[in-house]
Amino acid sequence: MSAQDFLVELGTEELPPKALNTLAEAFMAGIDKGLQAAGLNYETKTVYAAPRRLAVLITALATQQPDRSINLDGPPRQAAFDAEGNPTQAALGFAKKCGVDLSEIDQSGPKLRYSQSIAGKPTASLMPTIVEDSLNDLPIPKRMRWGARKEEFVRPTQWLVMLLGDQVIDCTILAQKSGRDSRGHRFHHPESVRITSPANYLSDLRAAYVLADANERRELISKRTEELATLQEGTAIVPPSLLDEVTALVEWPVPLVCSFEERFLDVPQEALITTMQDNQKYFCLLDADGKLLPRFITVANIESKDPQQIIAGNEKVVRPRLTDAEFFFKQDKKQKLEDFNLRLQNVVFQEKLGSVYDKAERVSKLAAYIAARIGGNASWAARAGLLSKCDLATEMVGEFPEMQGVAGYYYALNDGEPQDVALALNEQYMPRGAGAELPTTLTGAAVAIADKLDTLVGIFGIGMLPTGSKDPYALRRAALGVLRILIDKKLDLDLNDAVAFAVNAFGTKIKAAGLNDAVLEFIFDRLRARYEDEGVDVATYLSVRALKPGSALDFDQRVQAVEAFRKLPEAAALAAVNKRVSNLLSKVEGSVPTVVEAKYFDNANEFSLYSAIQQADQAVQPMAAARQYSESLARLAALREPVDAFFEAVMVNAEDAKVRANRYALLARLRGLFLGVADISLLG
Repeated sequence: MSAQDFLVELGTEELPPKALNTLAEAFMAGIDKGLQAAGLNYETKTVYAAPRRLAVLITALATQQPDRSINLDGPPRQAAFDAEGNPTQAALGFAKKCGVDLSEIDQSGPKLRYSQSIAGKPTASLMPTIVEDSLNDLPIPKRMRWGARKEEFVRPTQWLVMLLGDQVIDCTILAQKSGRDSRGHRFHHPESVRITSPANYLSDLRAAYVLADANERRELISKRTEELATLQEGTAIVPPSLLDEVTALVEWPVPLVCSFEERFLDVPQEALITTMQDNQKYFCLLDADGKLLPRFITVANIESKDPQQIIAGNEKVVRPRLTDAEFFFKQDKKQKLEDFNLRLQNVVFQEKLGSVYDKAERVSKLAAYIAARIGGNASWAARAGLLSKCDLATEMVGEFPEMQGVAGYYYALNDGEPQDVALALNEQYMPRGAGAELPTTLTGAAVAIADKLDTLVGIFGIGMLPTGSKDPYALRRAALGVLRILIDKKLDLDLNDAVAFAVNAFGTKIKAAGLNDAVLEFIFDRLRARYEDEGVDVATYLSVRALKPGSALDFDQRVQAVEAFRKLPEAAALAAVNKRVSNLLSKVEGSVPTVVEAKYFDNANEFSLYSAIQQADQAVQPMAAARQYSESLARLAALREPVDAFFEAVMVNAEDAKVRANRYALLARLRGLFLGVADISLLG
C-alpha cells in the first residue's frame, strides 16, 4: 500500500503562550486518535507550534484506508424465532440495530449473524473530519468568535495548510479554505509562504524567518542566553516555565542583554527578580555569589538592524517597575516591622477564628512550645511567631504577593532582629510544595510547624474539613509539610501534645471534643500516600499505624525497620504466627493473662520458647529505648525456630484452665515483643 507524508497547519492570531504546548500536544493526540480509529498506519508523528500556528506532520501515512469487515453476533436461534418459526422481537431488534432487513441476516448458525464488508476510503477524504474533530476537542476553556462568523476557536483563524504528499486536500475548517500557502514572520516576511511539501515545512518557514519547531526555539533561547550570561560573567536564572512561555511568544528569537541602574540593587533582589520575570518575561543574571547583577536578558522577536533600540526600549519599560519596588521598600522601612501587626488586628484570618494578628499570637506561643522540644531557642521562636504575619500588611507584599516571608526577612534584619528570627519569617512557609526546600533553622522549623498546626486545628475545630478536591485552606499540604519537616530534619516532636497545646490556644472559638484525634488522624493519613510514592507496601504503614506513635520521626523509623524486617527469610512465618496469636488472644474471655509461670509447663518446647522470649526481651529493651527498631526486629527474627517448634508440639487451648491461661500469657509476651515496634500480624 502506498504512503505519503501529511501536513496540516492552522494559522491564527497570537495564541495564549502559557497554553501553547498543551494545545499543540492535544492537537497531535487528537489526530493520532482519528488515524487509529480509521485504521490508517503511519511511521512518525511530529507537532510544531509557534505563536501564530499549530501544525502536525505525519510521515509515510497510508493513502488508502484498508477494507474492513463487520461481524456481529445476534441472539440464539431459539430466542430469535418462536415455535411457529416467526421472528421474535429479539430478531427484529438485531436486524434494526444492523440497519438491514431480517432477510439479510445469516440465520444458518446457532446464532443470528450479520457480516458486512466495507471498502476503505481514500485517506484524503478522511483527513478533514479527523483534523476538525481534533480541533473541536482541544482543551480550550473559553472559545471566541470573530467578525460575523459562527465558528469558535481560542483565537481568530487566518489560514489553513493541508497537504497529502504534493497535493492539497480540499476542505474548509474554521472558516479557512485549505491551501498550500502559509505565512512568514509578521515583520521580516509578512507575505505568504508556499509550502512545497510536508517534508519541507520547517525549511520553507525558516526561509521566512519562522522557527516552527518549539523545541528548536527553546534550545536556541536556552543556549544563547547561557552564552550571553557567561559574557556578562554571570549565570542566568531560567525557570522551565518561563523558558516555555518565552518560547511560545516568539517566532524568530533573538536574545539581547539589557541593564538597569545599580541603585536598584539595594532593593531585595527577590522583588526585582519577581517583577522582571513575571511582568516582563526577562531572564535575570546572578554573579558567582548568587547576587543579582544589574543586567538581564530579553528575547526579541525580530532581528533588528539596530538592536540598541530594542535594548533601550526594554530598559525604559523595566525602570518604572523597579522604581515601584524601590519606593515600597523605602516606605516600609520607615517603621518597625512589629508595628505592622496593628494593621493585622483588622484583617480577618477566618470569620470564626479571629484576625491574622490573633493567629500570629497563637503561632508565637505554639512555636515557643515546639522549639523547646526540638532543641531550638524558645524565645527566638516566640519572637518570630509574633512577627510572622507582619509583612502581609506592608506595601511591598501588597504589590508583590510572592514576597510574603521574604520581605519580612529583610525588614527584620533592618530592625536588628536575630538572624534566626529573620530567617524564620520566610521559612514559616516552607516547604512551599512537594519536594521544595525545608527550613534551615530550628527556629524556622518551629514556626513553620506551629503555623501549619494552628491552621489545621482551627479549621478542623470549626468543622470545615476538606472534601474531595476542595481544600481551600490547603490542609493536606499543611499536614504533609509538618511531616516532611519532622521526618526529613529528624526532629522528635510528640504531635499528640503539640496538637493538644494548639487546641487549648483557641479556647472557646472551636469545638474541642474529639478534635485532637481527628487532626492527628488526618496528619498521619498523609503518610500513607508518602510511603506509597516511596514504594513502601501499605501493609508496612498499617502495621505501624496500628500502634499510633505520636512522633512522625518515630513513625518513620518504625516503618523503615519493618521494611528491612520484611526482607528477612523469617519474616513471613513470624508475621503469620503473630496473626495466629492475635486471633487466639482476641477470643480470650476477659483480660488476657500476663503472668507466665514455669510450673504449668508440661512440654520442653514451652520451656524453650519461654527461655528464648526472656533472652530476646533482655536484648531488645535497650534497643527499643534507643529506637534501634531494625536491630530489634532482626533480633526477634531468631524466635522463629522456638515458635515453630512450640506450635508443632503444643496445644494452646489445653483442657486445664490454668495451663491454657499460662500458654495465653506466654503468647502475649511473644506478641508484646513485636508490638514494641509494629503489629506485624498485619503483614500477612
